[in-house]
Amino acid sequence: MIDVLVCVRAEDAVLEFLSVLSREPRDEAVVLLADPALTVTLPSGTGTAGRLALLAPHVRPAEDPPRSRPGGHDVAARIRKAAAGREVLVWTHSPADNREARARLGRDTARAAHGLPVRHAVGYSPYLQVVSDEDVPLTPELVAIKREFVNLHCSALLSSDSPQYRVDTSRVPASERFFRSRPDEAVRLYALLASLGEDAAEVDDPWEFAASPYERARLDTTLAWIGRHCPAGTAPLVEVGACEGALTRRLLAAGHQVHATEPNDRFRRRLSTALAGVERLAVSAAGLKELADGAGPRGPHLLIEMLYYGQDPALIDRLPADLVLLALEPEALRTTLRPWLAASPHWEVAEETVLVAPRVEAVCGGRAYLTKRGSHGLLLRRTGPAAPTAASR
Repeated sequence: MIDVLVCVRAEDAVLEFLSVLSREPRDEAVVLLADPALTVTLPSGTGTAGRLALLAPHVRPAEDPPRSRPGGHDVAARIRKAAAGREVLVWTHSPADNREARARLGRDTARAAHGLPVRHAVGYSPYLQVVSDEDVPLTPELVAIKREFVNLHCSALLSSDSPQYRVDTSRVPASERFFRSRPDEAVRLYALLASLGEDAAEVDDPWEFAASPYERARLDTTLAWIGRHCPAGTAPLVEVGACEGALTRRLLAAGHQVHATEPNDRFRRRLSTALAGVERLAVSAAGLKELADGAGPRGPHLLIEMLYYGQDPALIDRLPADLVLLALEPEALRTTLRPWLAASPHWEVAEETVLVAPRVEAVCGGRAYLTKRGSHGLLLRRTGPAAPTAASR
């Protein structure tokens, strides 16, 4: 059996897979680099120092722009070529790595392996604890070899400001951890870590609203909180960023009329398909800016766990609403909303409530766990002039 390592850059093979490169018996290993698209063959019988010497010339400064970004089909072809009909064990990055290029390659490799066994390095994932299948403490000698490689060949990366390519203590592990995954697990892990981007929509229910006790409690408590201030049968509710409709379903079941907005095409299609034909529901593609520009109806607006995407809170001033029910995790509330509210002449906090407390929870079928950070609800009541309607602008 030969080892095939699929890595973004040359230093990754040493920082994350030194235990693989140095183990005995030392058969041939092949390192497939993505940046640049380059194959480095490490012949059988070559010692650890010799293997690292073959990789060292390909370490580049972080400031060099990426030279290639192969997709899944390219990875599959390169793995087949490296295998050359031999039995193969594939090693690659974690699809939950916090560095986007590594995570994407880890996901693409799991898809491209087509039944070959794949091992992912746990890698750099400060917000998610991945449950490993194999932990390999390095000997003092191997730790020294890894440190020396960094000092000799990665010195520019030690002082880099790039969060993608910087090398620091946390990225030079003395114990290397690996886990297995199926392609569907890899895709779900990647979607979870890409939750603030378009790639989150690659899987159904990426935040596991249906399965998570924390999320179910948050949604049920949020529904009850909304109902206290906006009883069913009164004004229609504008739900901003409805995603696939986890809260929308609850609002409709409680008798509310809902205008659900979702800019992400895939999420919106799933929402519209699942709730097709419901008379008390309208669905649109409007985002917060479009609603502030008059793309939706007047009425209470629900901004539930959606102000994490860099929106300007000042857009809330222009919403056609005198009542906004807003929910965020406490840290985002402190850094994003409170400074704006403190300076706003248009809104007062009529109520603040804890909707759900933090909880450490398993995700992706128990492959990983993380801290769900809690949710606070703010009832905002307009005190300044009412927002103009689209017709009056």
